[in-house]
Amino acid sequence: MNPRKGYSFGNRKVAIIGAGYVGSSIAYSLALRDIAREIVLIDINQEKTEGEAKDIRHGLPGIGTADLYAGDYQDCGDCDLIIITAGRGRRNGETRLDLITENVRIMKSVIQSIQKYYTRGVLLIISNPVDVLTFKAAEWMGLPNGMVFGSGCILDSSRFVRIIADYVGLSTGVINGYVVGEHGDGQVPVWSHVTIGGIPIEEYCINTGLEWNNEVRAQIADRTRTMGAQIIASKGRTHYGIATCVCQLADAMINMRPTIASVSSVLMGEHGCRDVALSVPSVVGPSGVQQRIRERWAPEEYRGFFDNVEKVRTILKQIREES
Repeated sequence: MNPRKGYSFGNRKVAIIGAGYVGSSIAYSLALRDIAREIVLIDINQEKTEGEAKDIRHGLPGIGTADLYAGDYQDCGDCDLIIITAGRGRRNGETRLDLITENVRIMKSVIQSIQKYYTRGVLLIISNPVDVLTFKAAEWMGLPNGMVFGSGCILDSSRFVRIIADYVGLSTGVINGYVVGEHGDGQVPVWSHVTIGGIPIEEYCINTGLEWNNEVRAQIADRTRTMGAQIIASKGRTHYGIATCVCQLADAMINMRPTIASVSSVLMGEHGCRDVALSVPSVVGPSGVQQRIRERWAPEEYRGFFDNVEKVRTILKQIREES
């Protein structure tokens, strides 16, 4: 039982749909960083949700101020941000796209439940396959473009930067780089915009005597692409990395500190693409994706991105035909 149910802070309220490893880790991270004043966990398994909420809540008096509790869909009213993690997780050996049929059905049910009580706020989709589910959730919600978006390639970009930093032996703080396209096997590292201390990575490596060629790039890209599967093979799931990334996005929206991140949203003509959700560098702020940045990539990066467009469009077409 929530001792303060019905009390409204009026602002900085977050609902998290799905209290599994990912949802609970996000709630824990938001509470530790004191990003939201009110955090409500919602899941079909009420007993587990109550346990997760109490476990996190009991450690907060000494470090945070968030009011965190287990609730239900009616608590989605008056939220600044609704984070959806509900769905079956990826098993060892599966790709994110293997989850399509089951998780599309779950997402539709979640959206229908939210709509009964929705009054305002941004929807952030975490569930996989995130690009497909982001497109469908945006379609079902019918909100202004950008108010429904997905975590997309933000975690892939974070892994990309981490691996580059390890290779060059420097802090991640001086590395700028990102991944675009599909959050999956088709992801595209944008090497043409990777810099180290503001210097293009190729120039930096030449100047410092580090090996830099197509083989090195391919190894880094492959490690970035397969990192999630490797973690799942090792421990059965991933949840800490995405929780940390979600905190960055939540802070940008709830505390009005806009940031730039490679997240998934429905494209409206950027790079000549429409009717598909994929990740591109985007300005994320209080109203979600406020702007998708138009920039020039290398020809091979465009080719990879357009391959992603066709791949996800084909999947969306199949979903429409089956429904």
